[in-house]
Amino acid sequence: MDLMQILELIIPAAIFSAAPLIFTALGGVFSERSGVVNIGLEGLMLMGAFTGAVFTVFGEQWGFGAASPWFSFIVAIIVGALFSLLHAVASISFRADQVVSGVALNFLAAGLAVFLVKKIFDAGQTPIIAERIDKSNVPFLSDIPIIGPLFFSHAYYTSYIAIALAFVVWYVIYKTPFGLRLRSVGEHPMAADTMGINVIKMRYIAVMLSGAFAGLGGAVYATSISGSFSHSTITGQGFMALAAMIFGKWHPLGALGAALFFGLAQSLSITGQQIPLLKDIPEVYLLIAPYVLTILALAGLVGRADAPKAIGQPYEKGKGR
Repeated sequence: MDLMQILELIIPAAIFSAAPLIFTALGGVFSERSGVVNIGLEGLMLMGAFTGAVFTVFGEQWGFGAASPWFSFIVAIIVGALFSLLHAVASISFRADQVVSGVALNFLAAGLAVFLVKKIFDAGQTPIIAERIDKSNVPFLSDIPIIGPLFFSHAYYTSYIAIALAFVVWYVIYKTPFGLRLRSVGEHPMAADTMGINVIKMRYIAVMLSGAFAGLGGAVYATSISGSFSHSTITGQGFMALAAMIFGKWHPLGALGAALFFGLAQSLSITGQQIPLLKDIPEVYLLIAPYVLTILALAGLVGRADAPKAIGQPYEKGKGR
């Protein structure tokens, strides 16, 4: 197997694996840029995976056919945004500890999703999804020598949507009045309030956007990678997305790059047995590689991360920063 064949295995798998992490990390950027820590990305992603799997199955029964996953994405976005309101109310309105609120959201999502699956399907997991997001070649682009086979062959459109959204989110946060207001309430909420910006409203919007993106990320994971939902479908991917956001220094394009890096690590566990240099490595080492790299990245490679100055600080009008 030559280098080109190895790259044709690894790179498409890396982009494919990174898509759910990209969506969820972008959601985390919105929330934390507004000053609200969102440890609950794991739970929001889990609820998105549950919703994506359930409504894809329902869509198949209702005759939606190949559109079933895309229908489930819309529902997952709505469910994720609504579920994130629990974190928003606790951390913004009640000024509870944001880390504790996020952890509680994770536990609630895990228990609620498994309970609902058992009630709906009388089983420990959803039926296997028939209409999954499939691989396809991008017309014309897949015919480009060298680049085409690496980046545009056997591709998932959800991966390209995720990458494109990273640039859209960058533009929204750094080039629009909405983004300026969002960043101002995360840096100095009292100054923003003085300028007439509704800090509470902006933070609610940001947390709900994080829920919407994480819900979409979970749904994409369920419909493209796992193919069903059970208690073990989302096992740390939300935390990896959170790590990608921090590794990317709270910047949409940085989060994109970090998510692709973690996606590369995940792809090795998928393709490792087909690569000569990796096939002799025990599979368990390839499976834990993404999590080890996540820890190493955060522990020693992040460097000076410029987090929003008011992150994690509840805001009460007329008091504090």
